Amino acid sequence: MAMKSYANFDTYLAGQRPKQRTVIRKLRQFVKRTSPEVTEAVKWGNGCWVKGKKFVAYVYAGDPGYVQFGFVAGSRLKDPKGLLEGEAKYVRHIKVRTVSDIQPRAYAALLRQAVKRA
Repeated sequence: MAMKSYANFDTYLAGQRPKQRTVIRKLRQFVKRTSPEVTEAVKWGNGCWVKGKKFVAYVYAGDPGYVQFGFVAGSRLKDPKGLLEGEAKYVRHIKVRTVSDIQPRAYAALLRQAVKRA
């Protein structure tokens, strides 16, 4: 099965389910506000944020029940709230089901660590 291709973050966002689009839009605003030094991109069919050429974070909307807000170096991040899930060697994510699930302080701590590691 071929991965969908998107020209930019806006077209990626437009291609998602309405409920997920709302969550992704809020995460996008959160990332811009928290880490303005990162740049939006689309990699591997997902919306993501990069610092230079280093991959920092991503959103993945494959499951209709939630959006993954993930970190490439997630296994190396300090996560005192235990928000991160996943069993890959490095990648970890948070399942964000609704906008109200977004925890700005906890997410910001994770995002800032990921940006520093990039």
